[in-house]
Amino acid sequence: MEKKYIKLITAILVIFAIGFFFRIGSAYVTGTPIDEKSFSLDENNLPYMYELDSYYNYRLTSNFLDHGYLGDTIIDGREWDTHSYSPGVPLDYPPLIVYLTALVYKFINIFSSVPLLVVCFWLSAFVAPLAGVVAYLFTRRLTNESGAFVAGVLTVLAPFYFLRTVAGWFDTDIFIILFPLLVVWLFWESSINKNPRNSIILSVLAGFSMFLFSAAWNGWQYYFYLMAFFSVLWIVGCYIQKKPLKRFITTFLTFIAVTLILLTLFTGVLSFLKLLYGPLEFLKLTGVQSPWAPWPDIYLSVGELSRPTFDGVVSGVGIALFGGIFGLVWVLRVLLSEDLKKKYLNSVDWFIYLFLVLWALTGFLALMKGSRFIMIMIPPLTISTGIMVGLCVNYLGLLRQNKSSNRVLALFRDKKYLTSFLTLLVIFLVLFPAVANLMGSLEMPPGADDNLWDSLGWINHNTSNNTVVFSNWPAGHIITSIANRSVALDGRMAYIETVQYRNLDSAYTHGVKSPTTAREYWIDRAFYTSDGNLSASIFRMVATSGDLGYLTLDEYTHNTTRTAEILNNILGVDKSVARDLLVNQYNLSQSQAETIISYTHPNSPRPYVVWTYTQMVNKGFWVFNFGSWDFDKNGGGNFTYVFADIHHEEGNLVLSDTRFQFDNTHKTVTYKGELPYCFIQSDGTVENKTYINPNSNLCVVILFDESEVVVMDKRFENSTFTKLVLESVNTPTFRSLYKNNSSTVWQAV
Repeated sequence: MEKKYIKLITAILVIFAIGFFFRIGSAYVTGTPIDEKSFSLDENNLPYMYELDSYYNYRLTSNFLDHGYLGDTIIDGREWDTHSYSPGVPLDYPPLIVYLTALVYKFINIFSSVPLLVVCFWLSAFVAPLAGVVAYLFTRRLTNESGAFVAGVLTVLAPFYFLRTVAGWFDTDIFIILFPLLVVWLFWESSINKNPRNSIILSVLAGFSMFLFSAAWNGWQYYFYLMAFFSVLWIVGCYIQKKPLKRFITTFLTFIAVTLILLTLFTGVLSFLKLLYGPLEFLKLTGVQSPWAPWPDIYLSVGELSRPTFDGVVSGVGIALFGGIFGLVWVLRVLLSEDLKKKYLNSVDWFIYLFLVLWALTGFLALMKGSRFIMIMIPPLTISTGIMVGLCVNYLGLLRQNKSSNRVLALFRDKKYLTSFLTLLVIFLVLFPAVANLMGSLEMPPGADDNLWDSLGWINHNTSNNTVVFSNWPAGHIITSIANRSVALDGRMAYIETVQYRNLDSAYTHGVKSPTTAREYWIDRAFYTSDGNLSASIFRMVATSGDLGYLTLDEYTHNTTRTAEILNNILGVDKSVARDLLVNQYNLSQSQAETIISYTHPNSPRPYVVWTYTQMVNKGFWVFNFGSWDFDKNGGGNFTYVFADIHHEEGNLVLSDTRFQFDNTHKTVTYKGELPYCFIQSDGTVENKTYINPNSNLCVVILFDESEVVVMDKRFENSTFTKLVLESVNTPTFRSLYKNNSSTVWQAV
């Protein structure tokens, strides 16, 4: 075997090994105390998944292996997910992760019996490093081996990408860097290949890769339009400069045609229409308001959709942020000089450089929509960092050949060992911060534990199959997967990915009106209120009739504010009183009133339970924000809700980051030096409440079993959220059916 191929294979194996072995560190639960580790391991002796969305992919894969398609059932020829957003939605999800997992599972089980959960746990650690391999192969065409190796390693170790692709993080993030790199690489190769036949083949492969990307991630359209936009600009620029265009236009049109043909053939005409219709609808989504205003925007509560800070971008991209920006500037300087280009950078052309710049700028602009779009920035910045390192190495190589009389330069003449050492030093100086930045990054707890698993198992074995489970949306996917019950809301939330084409799809009978963020309002309203009857009635309405109650009433009132007001006034009273209010106070006709009553006070309500768990405590702000929503002002109420860990003890004095102090000896408590209105102590079983200062507007809750403290407005003292989540006590309306140290199953009395 030729030496160059040995070097190539070695580099690929090393990059893959670095990406793989760093990622499997998550299997050791380093972020959990030693005495609690077993509590965080499942029946396979592996940590529970680190991100609860992983269980959604697990459930869909289970479905596929069980009956050959991802959904729960077929309705009118369409796959439906009847577990999500009860009573269910048409299944619309990129299937590649399911197909790949099922294939790997089937293959492995030819030789040995391996549970599906085990395959799901390890898949990311094997697939994610492939992005580094592609980055290496791509950058190798632009610079030397050293620069390509750096680009590959920086890609697999980019912090934001790394943390979302560790073993136990089973999600579509594994594809978000891999496929864009593959598509851009193949497209660029097709544009520079001088053999027309090979150019067409590479264009076809680029189009096929884009099609696979469409089956891997819902956001693939970003890249499709990015490449289309750049190609059009390039064609215009070449036309102005009177450069030959025929071959590039052929390449571009082949790429577009293959993508669209495959998309239409394998996913239907609707997918083609989605692509065309998408940009128009996307413009609507980029406004100040959500597409469902004045209902509250649930996406405000999603951390990864908030704009990152500068520190967040730095920590997410890593050293490649600075290396990439500097690399782009340096490459520009080289490209502007024909002499320098021939010496140091003969492989980089203006096409790929300008595309890298546009790619990076697109990533920076996308940060306005949320921190998760850091992913878009990583590939162009790691590649440009690799090119920068390649320039350094090329310069060092030329130093060996210098004939200068300068004493310093003379030191390098014919000194291969010296330039090799400096090359390794450059690589080390670039890669060391990337490796060092990951140290301690795996110290994160799994997303679940034995208590959560056991309580969901209890629901599965002790409730009817048609039971609906209410909780907060982050827990939805693990509920549907483990409890095997429908949920009112989960991680797909309002299914915003489908908004752009719902009016084109007959399966969505209400178009963009359902699913919506209205569901979040009603669930949070049930937790927010102190009226137990209202809470139970809201849960009953949503469990039985889904969105039909407020959608139908909205058609009568043509005023969402009015709709919310009416339902809040009728849900907490009995059927006859509600009917009188609708007719006599709100001027609905008798038939309209009966229709609304059939949704709000159903004769045969669907059974439901409420599932609470300790991690809901830090979501309290959003529960009260959305639950107190003012439709006229389009905002939540002005209130205090502060959550923190109790982190220090000095004798009997317990302190926290919230400037909270508790003297256990004298049973005194202060927040920012102020005595609160009430002081609640809870250990999950016994609750003790003391009223201290009637002039204060604050309540302090100490959760001793969780070593946590909550400071909140006193108006939340008797809310359903406070009773069920914070105090974990039975109420006149709700009683616990099952309880362990971190989760409780509640039923309306």
